[in-house]
Amino acid sequence: MTTEIEIPEGVKVELLDNGERIKVSGKLGSTTKKVNTLLVEAKIEGNRIVIAPVEGKEKAKRAILAETALSNEIKRAIHGVQEGITKHMKVIYSHFPMSFEVKNNEVLVKNMFGERLPRVAKIVGDTKVEIKGQDVYVRGVDPYDVGQTVANLFKLSFLKDKDSRVFQDGIYLLKEE
Repeated sequence: MTTEIEIPEGVKVELLDNGERIKVSGKLGSTTKKVNTLLVEAKIEGNRIVIAPVEGKEKAKRAILAETALSNEIKRAIHGVQEGITKHMKVIYSHFPMSFEVKNNEVLVKNMFGERLPRVAKIVGDTKVEIKGQDVYVRGVDPYDVGQTVANLFKLSFLKDKDSRVFQDGIYLLKEE
C-alpha cells in the first residue's frame, strides 16, 4: 500500500539527508518533517510525494501506521505553508487579574493566582504569539509547533492543590482557524 500526495502550485517539497527529512516550503514559510526510514520510504515523482512502507513481514503493521502518520503530517504541513495555522485562546480570571509579556521565545504570565513570580511558557519554533487584551492568538506554519505552544500556555493554569471548580482561572483554547 502506497500513499500519493499531490503537491499544489506554490508549494515546494524537497528530500533532505538521503530521504530522512522532507522540507515543505510555501508562501508563508517552511517546515521540515522527519521520515522514519526504517519503516517508510519517501520519494518525489513529478508533482507528487510517494510514501511507501518498507518491505518486511515483521514490520508490516508498524510500517503502515508510520506511512499514515507521515502522510497526515505532510498534508497538514502543506496546508500550513499555504494558509497558515491560527489558534485563538481566551484568558479567563475571576480572582487575580493577569498580565502578559512576550520576551524572546517565552510568554511571561504575571500575577496568575496571585503568585509573585511570573509563570513562563516556551514558544516552540517560529510560532508567533500575539496578545490583545484577554485574547491570545498563536500563529505559525508548522502544526506541531503551534499546537505545542498552545499546550504550553494551557499547562500554565493547572493548580494541584486547589479545587478546579472554584479556581477556573486560566488560558483556554477557544477555536482553531
